Amino acid sequence: MPYEPIIVLAPLAAAFIAGLFQKQIGDRAAMAITTGSVAIAFMLSLYVFAELTWFGGAPRLIELFPFIDVGGFTSTWSVRIDTLSAVMLVVVTSVSFLVHLYSVGYMAEDPHRARFFAYLSFFTFSMLALVTANDFLQMFFGWEGVGVASYLLIGFWFDKRSANDAAIKAFVTNRVGDFGFALGIMAAFFCYGSIRFDDVFHAAAQSPGMMIGLDGFQVRAVEAISVLLFIGAMGKSAQFFLHVWLPDAMEGPTPVSALIHAATMVTAGVFMVCRCSELFELAPYAAGMVTIIGAVTAFFAATVGMAQNDIKRVVAYSTCSQLGYMFFAAGVGAYGVAMFHLFTHAFFKALLFLGAGSVIHGLHHEQDMRNMGGVRKPMPTTYAMMVIGTLALIGFGVPGVFGFAGFYSKDAAIEAAYAAGEAGRIGGELAFWAGVIAALLTSFYSWRLIFMTFEGEYRGTAHDAHAHDDHAHAAAPAGHHADHHDAEGAAPAHESPWVMLAPLLVLATGAVFAGFAFAPYFIGESADTFWRGALHIAHGEHHHPPAWVVWAPLAVTVLGFVLAVFIYLLNQGLGARIAAATKPLHAFLAHKWYFDELYDAVFVKGARALGDLFWKGGDQRVIDGLGPDGVSAAARFSSRQLRRAQTGYVYHYGFLMLVAAIGFGGYAIWVGMQGGAP
Repeated sequence: MPYEPIIVLAPLAAAFIAGLFQKQIGDRAAMAITTGSVAIAFMLSLYVFAELTWFGGAPRLIELFPFIDVGGFTSTWSVRIDTLSAVMLVVVTSVSFLVHLYSVGYMAEDPHRARFFAYLSFFTFSMLALVTANDFLQMFFGWEGVGVASYLLIGFWFDKRSANDAAIKAFVTNRVGDFGFALGIMAAFFCYGSIRFDDVFHAAAQSPGMMIGLDGFQVRAVEAISVLLFIGAMGKSAQFFLHVWLPDAMEGPTPVSALIHAATMVTAGVFMVCRCSELFELAPYAAGMVTIIGAVTAFFAATVGMAQNDIKRVVAYSTCSQLGYMFFAAGVGAYGVAMFHLFTHAFFKALLFLGAGSVIHGLHHEQDMRNMGGVRKPMPTTYAMMVIGTLALIGFGVPGVFGFAGFYSKDAAIEAAYAAGEAGRIGGELAFWAGVIAALLTSFYSWRLIFMTFEGEYRGTAHDAHAHDDHAHAAAPAGHHADHHDAEGAAPAHESPWVMLAPLLVLATGAVFAGFAFAPYFIGESADTFWRGALHIAHGEHHHPPAWVVWAPLAVTVLGFVLAVFIYLLNQGLGARIAAATKPLHAFLAHKWYFDELYDAVFVKGARALGDLFWKGGDQRVIDGLGPDGVSAAARFSSRQLRRAQTGYVYHYGFLMLVAAIGFGGYAIWVGMQGGAP
């Protein structure tokens, strides 16, 4: 048996064992089995990546077993190995392994650790099944698998109403996108007779003018299919209109935030668009939709991130914004750039989420940055890791010299958007300016997070530091939550254990060097050799933009830093005064452009009103009222009337007999007069 299937199936086996036999094997064994299985998958993924990219290995397809074969609709469970899937294998397994390792310390006091680790491993399996799929059905299976796992992980602390609500919100919102994805798969099979990627891409290229539609409304099939597929990506990758589930997903444990929102579930949509790059290149209007939605998302999420005070929500909105960069890069045809930003983003975003988790752990589960401050001294390692992650996120670097990971990938996305605008591609110019403005805002709110969390004096109280203990750690070791006040104004924080800090050091290394090391392969002169046809690479993609375009991201990044220093370091309290002075604007941003309120008024309350109409009006009043309830009510009424007639008085019964005799006699006379027989 080839070793590649082990990468996919090992986490599934571990999830099965840890989930079903947790009582027999115990929490420690469950954590060891799941973490070990992901470690094996990670090592094998590194080998696959190195073999394909550096040692001349050939892309291959391992077919395991028939999945579905009904009436010409066939799907075979496969493990597709090419450069695109190899990149995703490394990204998914590396982040998952580090999250598993980190969770050993973070969840040390939780009474349901085995269940948590089983969910993590099942999530990893679903994501690996998605990225190694050879057809749309297996991809959809993994797609739905990560949706189920995310529902379980976001709502892991099921005794919290907010966690349950967030899990349901994520699940329902993704169903909207998944419905579009499913329609896209059906349309592909209807038009091209297959759901295998290569067959669909070849058929679309052979007949690009094929039309599809209903009742006289006709559109190009490849455009319709691409739009429907992208709607699925919008839900899974939290793009504008379908983004509302992402910040609420912070209700799950922090390792979940890192696993779902750093490099795995939210990047599934980007991966799907890149896997289908051959389709989107044939569909300029669908590609334009990808570009515009991505650009708007990058700008929107960056504006909202400036007004958030929950440390995890700030990082979550930065994820949403960075996903926008990936999508508009893919929309303008720079699929290699999109995957490169996905790759580098995995390192620094996982670093930021796990670093935020370290802060929350060190402050005894406090998440509001307004109750932090002065954390740098008691948590120096976490501080250093967060600064490195911030520098990578804002894309700090000097063109032609060196930069952090985000510098190489995000700047490449901005430059690709500029070139697309010059070439007249739909949405290219919008994406360029949205990317530049989002870079300014990203720098500002990222440094705002650093300064509010680590600098100045501690603004909370000992009570505040214990107020948000979502774990309900009743079994904490004696002295674990002791108050760590060393002096008046000092933060009651403590550094996290090394089992939590070690993954941060690994991720920090990637956040510093991943961009510099891999840029030549993903987007440089070696890109054609590196990708080997796994995604579409346009000729002439290696453009040379004007100098001002190259230096614009650095300029706005420095400007954002200067503004954050002025407001949050040199003039502490100025940020609160600005928020008070611009109350309507601040409220608009703090309430996330009022999308939740709008959706609640239109969809939630509308659905509830429609449900009440069908339930109370249709079901209860019409169906039940005229059906079983009506019949039973009529029977009860009749029985009551008959019961009232049974008085027990002889003269009542005699009177009834007399009336009956008169009635029957009258009827007989009337019939006789008509000439008939009674």
